Amino acid sequence: MPPLSRRTFLAAAAAGTAVATLPPHPAAAFPDRPVTVVVPFAPGGANDVVVRAIQQPLAEALGQPIVVENRGGAGGSLGTGYAARQKPDGYTMLVAATGYAVNPSLYEKVHYDPIKDFDPVAEVTTFPVIYAVRPDIGVRSIKELIAYAKKRAGGLNYSTPGAGTLPHLAAELLKLNTGIEMVHIPYASAAQAAQALLGKTVDVASVSISVAKPQIDAGHFIGLAVSGGERWPELPDVPTIVEAGVPAALADTWQGLMVPAGTPKDIIDRLAKATIEVVRRPDVRERLLKAGFQATGRGPDDFRKRIIEEVPKWKSVIEKARITVQGQ
Repeated sequence: MPPLSRRTFLAAAAAGTAVATLPPHPAAAFPDRPVTVVVPFAPGGANDVVVRAIQQPLAEALGQPIVVENRGGAGGSLGTGYAARQKPDGYTMLVAATGYAVNPSLYEKVHYDPIKDFDPVAEVTTFPVIYAVRPDIGVRSIKELIAYAKKRAGGLNYSTPGAGTLPHLAAELLKLNTGIEMVHIPYASAAQAAQALLGKTVDVASVSISVAKPQIDAGHFIGLAVSGGERWPELPDVPTIVEAGVPAALADTWQGLMVPAGTPKDIIDRLAKATIEVVRRPDVRERLLKAGFQATGRGPDDFRKRIIEEVPKWKSVIEKARITVQGQ
């Protein structure tokens, strides 16, 4: 085919005729600009710590800067709702945690649908709750705690970092599956919940390992069990809740990356591949472990399955334990 003259080209275009020319310039490879990760909580919390641990390695893997944007409020609901409304092009991700699956059953109003509004990219970390007591209480195992509690029906209390948090829900799940009674005493942070146990204000604490471990190492606390399915590497002598004889009380919290629903699959795959590679790096795993998190690096399908399972699971616990919180 001879080349078109400028006059012929313009005439054909004016007449609405299709003109065979050079193929269009290929779209720029994703990503070609910075990617924003929305953290739906204030700086310094668990989600923020996890994102900042992978921020630079992930930027290197993607070849673009990762911008962390903190948007706290309403137990994570406001920031999550904001992320859900962003363009589904891969340039906005959300770091979600267990509260993402819990909040729709916990709050009267949330700003997102946990199943419909996001597509999972990758699970990044998990970490269990630890149940701890003081040595003077004379309890050395979950089995002994159950017996101790049943002799004092309603006479025990336990501390957590707040109503509706994973430590609270995990303890209520333990209560539901063992028939024991303990009164919940919520605090504003895990550190305060641990201090309440140390100061003998409460009998049991359900808190994060990172807060309890120094007290266990010092002999001030006894770790009865971790709520996850595997022993914690830095507390190898503390059994899992399964080993302690209450497999139905298995519970751990998680963090993962998600994108607004409708994001193209090839972009999700690109983000997932980069994230999983980063999370499985030994230096990143070590950095996360020192911060109190177990690196996982599970892909979109496994992550989606977990969310689908956990939404009704925690809804049932919340309803049976009659857990309510203020907020929207």
